[in-house]
Amino acid sequence: MALMFFWNLSRNINDVLIPHLKRACQLTDFQSSLVQSAFFGAYFLMALPAGWYIQKKGYRMGIITGLFISALGAFLFFPAAETRIYPLFLLALFVMAAGFAMLEVTASPYITKLGDPEGASSRLSMAAAIGSLGATIAPSLAALLLLHEVDVPQATIEAFTQVELEAFLSSEADLVKPPYLILGGILALTAITVVFIKLPKIKDEQGGDKKPLIDILRFRHTLYGIGAEFFYIGAEIGIVSFIIRYAKWFRIPELTEQKSAQFITAYMALVLIGRLLGVYILKRYKPQHVLAFSSISAFTMVTAAIFTNGYFSLACLSAVGLFTSIIYPIIFSLSMQDLKEYTKTGSSVFLLGIVGGAIVPPVMGYISDTAGIKYAFIVPLICYVYLLFFAMEGYKVKIKEA
Repeated sequence: MALMFFWNLSRNINDVLIPHLKRACQLTDFQSSLVQSAFFGAYFLMALPAGWYIQKKGYRMGIITGLFISALGAFLFFPAAETRIYPLFLLALFVMAAGFAMLEVTASPYITKLGDPEGASSRLSMAAAIGSLGATIAPSLAALLLLHEVDVPQATIEAFTQVELEAFLSSEADLVKPPYLILGGILALTAITVVFIKLPKIKDEQGGDKKPLIDILRFRHTLYGIGAEFFYIGAEIGIVSFIIRYAKWFRIPELTEQKSAQFITAYMALVLIGRLLGVYILKRYKPQHVLAFSSISAFTMVTAAIFTNGYFSLACLSAVGLFTSIIYPIIFSLSMQDLKEYTKTGSSVFLLGIVGGAIVPPVMGYISDTAGIKYAFIVPLICYVYLLFFAMEGYKVKIKEA
């Protein structure tokens, strides 16, 4: 479960990295949102290879390999900052996320199979709560390290001479070096630690036939679950990616970028609270009913954010975190129902849905650049409509005969 902490910490630094690189590399909203495309695109591309790898090597080697790959990605931020070439930043994020993809394909089914199947959602919720602690810390920590206490006005930047501009932008890029070098060291040290400890084996690692990926097409509820993962991840990443940009749109003098990041922290803190409550809630109520309630509540909060302004609007966006906090363990466990020997394969295919985090933010960025940032938040509303469908119908187990 400690792995959940590290990759959520790393993933949620991206929400602050977007406005930082937007300034350091002089990007549009669409271009800066490609940070999430690189990160979550790696999840999409690595999902199936990661599944094949753990089928052959097992969960333990999946964890070790994932940690080393993610550490390499973190170390690549140093040459990216030295050169200030935006595609190199994207490459570093891609490599780091490829390692995290390996970890996620490995860890989620590992947790579900370590105990009573009836408690799978609850255990995943607890693991996710630990991950949420890292996600909660990340925005505030990243804001202190990457953003200024007092914003540098765009007019000031435009008034720089070419030499002054280059020096300013280089100093901005250099800010990413210490945090990512430290993160890389932590990930590498964790990998070395796992090499020397013994993890418990679970039944489906004791041999048995390996099932072809195409067989997952027989499980319709799993396919709908992949769609649910797409829209859940897309909505969450889209919202937190643009909270700082949205806060700046209101032009409240005292609301600097660094202070705006606190709304992301609030979002993630509410996710943490929700996941802790989820351990209890999911023992009392059916997961699909909780998912329906969560989807409707999130839709309501985003709608309120669109039609209001200022601090109240931003508070509504932060509140979405509470209502969506336990969606992931619900859709994962519902999607894995009755897969049995297909669980490893199913979990790797399920991870394909994470590409929503690569697609939704650029769509929102494009809408923000062309029509205005408020209109961009219509996209998460569409996502929550699909999640409501999955809660009402899509989760039902329907398996085609082989």
